[in-house]
Amino acid sequence: MHATPRHFLMCRPTYFAVEYAINPWMDPARPVDRELALAQWTRLRQTYLELGHTVDEIEPLPGLPDMVFAANGATVIDGQALAVQFREPQRADEAPAYRGWLEQAGFVVHDAKYVNEGEGDLLLAGDFVLAGTGFRTSHAAHARVQEVFGRPVITLQLVDPCFYHLDTALCVLDERTIAYLPEAFSPGSQAVLRRLFPDAILADLPDAAAFGLNAVSDGHHVVLPVQAAGLISTLRARGYHPIGVDLSELRKAGGGPKCCTLELRGAGR
Repeated sequence: MHATPRHFLMCRPTYFAVEYAINPWMDPARPVDRELALAQWTRLRQTYLELGHTVDEIEPLPGLPDMVFAANGATVIDGQALAVQFREPQRADEAPAYRGWLEQAGFVVHDAKYVNEGEGDLLLAGDFVLAGTGFRTSHAAHARVQEVFGRPVITLQLVDPCFYHLDTALCVLDERTIAYLPEAFSPGSQAVLRRLFPDAILADLPDAAAFGLNAVSDGHHVVLPVQAAGLISTLRARGYHPIGVDLSELRKAGGGPKCCTLELRGAGR
């Protein structure tokens, strides 16, 4: 296994807050330390830079406290970008902001047409796109993904509302290997994952609840929450280089390293 330099888009949590509850992790009555959230996010960004990755930033907008979760802003493969359409109205205005940034950066952007929440539910794994549905991204969007990117799409049914996006229940480690929480998926989807990835790492519930699967891998280094101690040990035993980071403040809104990170694949300008 070897590391491949990546190109990421991130959004500074300038306006981060938990002002509403659109997933089981969010509690508006629970205090949020925005300065700590910014410090944790800054450390995540610096980790990527130290690993040799490129990080661009989109300007955060007031009134959009979840815009920090850049992974939900689009899906970008081979220089083509699929715009998003959020299910929840509280996040709707993030979609045109991300689309505008991508167009200005030179990416070809395709209309969403159906509800999809970007890399939250659409993860590239080798030649396939693993596509989650059940809570946010609509099943109809999966056909749109196949038409835009010309890659086979594997539908995966999520069944636990605590793992409402695919990227909270599954991490692509490299082109052949994933890590995932089996019980977050329907029986049929579990069977599909076993068939496609017989050597996958199976996470347990405590590590998944620590957002350990909301990780970012370059094929060798895996950046994940430091609280997922068991998964960190397993990754190390399998030959990966796990790097623990603390995003405890952002987890109050249901986010982790991957949620904060949109990968830009292929050339813009």
